[in-house]
Amino acid sequence: MKFKSRCLCCPNSLATLSLALLVCLWGSVGPVGSAAGQDAAVAAPEKPNILWITSEDNGVSWVSCYGGTNVQTPAIDQLASEGFRYTHCFDNAAVCAPTRSCWITGMYGISNGTQPMRSRNLIPHDQIKYYPDLLRQAGYHTSNPGKTDYNIGGRPDKQCWDFKGGKGTSAFGWKYREPGQPFFAVVNITDSHESRAHGDVENTQHDPANMKLFAYHPDLPVIRKNYAKYADAVANMDRRVGTIIQALKKDGLYDDTIIIYNSDHGGVMARSKRFLYSSGVHCPLIVRIPEKWKALYPAERPGMTVDRIVSFVDMPKTWLSLAGAEIPDQFQGTVFLGDGVEPPPKYHLGFRERADERLDNVRLMRDERYAYHKNYMPYAPAGQHLAYLWKAPLTPAWEQHHRDSKTNAITGRFFEPRVSEEFYDNETDFDNVHNLIHAPEHQAKIVELKAALRAKQLELRDSGLMPEAMRERRAAAHNLTIYEMVRDETLYPLETYLDAADLALARDKANLRALVAQMSNADEVMRWWAVVGIHLLDQDAAPAADVLLAALQDDAHEVRMMAAWTLIKIGKPEPALKCLDQLLFEGTENEIMLKNVIDWIGQPALPLVKKYIEQGGTRQGRYGIGILGRIAQLQGW
Repeated sequence: MKFKSRCLCCPNSLATLSLALLVCLWGSVGPVGSAAGQDAAVAAPEKPNILWITSEDNGVSWVSCYGGTNVQTPAIDQLASEGFRYTHCFDNAAVCAPTRSCWITGMYGISNGTQPMRSRNLIPHDQIKYYPDLLRQAGYHTSNPGKTDYNIGGRPDKQCWDFKGGKGTSAFGWKYREPGQPFFAVVNITDSHESRAHGDVENTQHDPANMKLFAYHPDLPVIRKNYAKYADAVANMDRRVGTIIQALKKDGLYDDTIIIYNSDHGGVMARSKRFLYSSGVHCPLIVRIPEKWKALYPAERPGMTVDRIVSFVDMPKTWLSLAGAEIPDQFQGTVFLGDGVEPPPKYHLGFRERADERLDNVRLMRDERYAYHKNYMPYAPAGQHLAYLWKAPLTPAWEQHHRDSKTNAITGRFFEPRVSEEFYDNETDFDNVHNLIHAPEHQAKIVELKAALRAKQLELRDSGLMPEAMRERRAAAHNLTIYEMVRDETLYPLETYLDAADLALARDKANLRALVAQMSNADEVMRWWAVVGIHLLDQDAAPAADVLLAALQDDAHEVRMMAAWTLIKIGKPEPALKCLDQLLFEGTENEIMLKNVIDWIGQPALPLVKKYIEQGGTRQGRYGIGILGRIAQLQGW
């Protein structure tokens, strides 16, 4: 999908107009006819109300004003005609809870250790503020009666909001403010959530025959029907957007309120949500600014587009700027709108790690057109079975099509191990199916994006250069949060770890001697990357058999697991399977990784799974059948 823009970013003459020129405008922001609201307006300069409408799980491909054809979204399209449509808005995390962690803190999840799904890791709350707290300090009434899901421990998610919702209350939190008080209201729409693509796909309102499929999906009847079912859900979501706007108008607030609409990430058909490809991170963003606040316009007039990159991490900082609130140094984004607008960023950073019980580790660095992906766990297929993802009929049908050897190089790649690096031209290949990592004409851009990624990882103190359970152990051993631990060079020498990862991912047999030497490093993280590097050499790893055998006793269970898998690959399964058996039945400090590794190994490890099930091991995971239960199901146990 290609996006055409009608204008560039705002002229400097507009962007630099001071909000001070606006505060001389007096008037009530309270309910129409409210004397108290009028009194408050006389007593203090007016500030814009801000309504933030979020919908769940729909990327740009599902919004008609962005060129989507599967469903019409007239309410969103109307908002775009009255406002400004941003053409290059990207989510940082591609899935809900890590995304919302970015939103509430204004920080990348990898910077504070909140990037794994449902991790609820602690952060130092005395150092990291939530943006609604700062809005409240600036005099705003804040409300979020719907979804919070901030993926952060140590503080109840709802605590930071004035109005939190409750039985019998309205979803429109602005109704609960004091007369004349400016408001910041979040209204979250669930109608387009992934769950709406689950279940029966018959008798849809949209015609399956008219669905435009992503290039990576095989054209099967059930897949078309699942698209149509989700198109119905998006249509419901769009109607909900219209209902929210009508409620604002009914309350006489439409001309006093900046309205922002965006989805919380892409989705939902398999290979979009949770993944850093364009269908997972490229999101609609529309901003409507009333005439009275026209000095804040990001372009010449409503109805125009804005081409600057906007990352989700930019949003909380921008909301604070619009409200004239304090913006602490913790906020890592860029103000993209209003009097305090900052120069646009050159790149967008995305990250992906564990989703439910499935491990992965990917970083994305992209500009408006080109995207570089770095796979830190390339031995794991992107399309690992994940119970919640498999609830949509499309996914098991696609998987079975692949198991029946009916997919091709494009439609089957989702289920295969990955390469270390990917590079895409999103202008010509929105579906990201043509990896151009070795194309000579793109090498300069690849070098540029790789350097930008490394610089950003160092700037943010990317916490993902060690396995999740390993970093949790290290932080706990020093009584630190992950945020604090990764900022201690003695505990987390990030540049060294980045170098070690690069050596491992190179898959160059000339590095074998260096990797073997690294296996005796005192730092378990360095041994981890060494064994990963040896593993990625496949049969060229055979000369390292002795060091791999020794690694079956490594203090770090993650190193043992990867050494065992590598030994199986090079034809020495007996000691490897004995090691895995011991970890599975006698206990391990990283159970999630162990189950993932057993699944990645496949056939040679099946007796372990059978034994596990026969001894009463659980078949269940968080949202349904677990990893080993799924293997047993496929084997008919």
